[in-house]
Amino acid sequence: MTLSVLKIDGTPSGKQIELDERIFGVTPNDHAIYLDVVQYLANQRQGTSKTKDRSEVSYSTKKLGRQKGGGGARHGSRKANIFVGGGRVFGPKPRLYRKKLNKKLKQLARFSALSYKAQEEALIFVEPFTMEAPKTKEMLKIVSNLKAGDRKVLFVLPENSDNIFLSSRNLPEVSVLTVDEINTYAIMNANKMVIVDGVQDILASRIK
Repeated sequence: MTLSVLKIDGTPSGKQIELDERIFGVTPNDHAIYLDVVQYLANQRQGTSKTKDRSEVSYSTKKLGRQKGGGGARHGSRKANIFVGGGRVFGPKPRLYRKKLNKKLKQLARFSALSYKAQEEALIFVEPFTMEAPKTKEMLKIVSNLKAGDRKVLFVLPENSDNIFLSSRNLPEVSVLTVDEINTYAIMNANKMVIVDGVQDILASRIK
């Protein structure tokens, strides 16, 4: 597949690029995508939820009443879960949600997601650009010029640019990642991908 590289004003730059079939032309593997997305979302979880059980709440352990003859249910102490302020039964405890996947599978998942975007004609390649200062209005103008607005847009940069990142931070539908940060979830979550020319070469150099 051949695509034109655009300028940030939306006009053609005159350069054409041939998409690498190893990255943008693989047969998508839906299960690999699923596993990678599940891993990404699981790894975002902190796993710090915690409640106190009856051994941890601060209450007297004195028996509330006699065992028999009271006319009601028997009780040990106010720490029981049926009382207000008592311990919680089977409450959450701190735990790790992290999952692991091998590198080959993660690479297949990312390339499958990129191939889907290529099939959907959701890829836009632009010339390398910079911003002199963080300007949200300028970022909105770029998105509009590239006809990528009103839906989720993912910008992929070859290297970090603070000004571009800060310019997009107040735009809920615009995300900016470097080539080192892109992941299957971000690709699948975007409706359009704006890829800075040169990113595809970095991806190709890392194929194993």
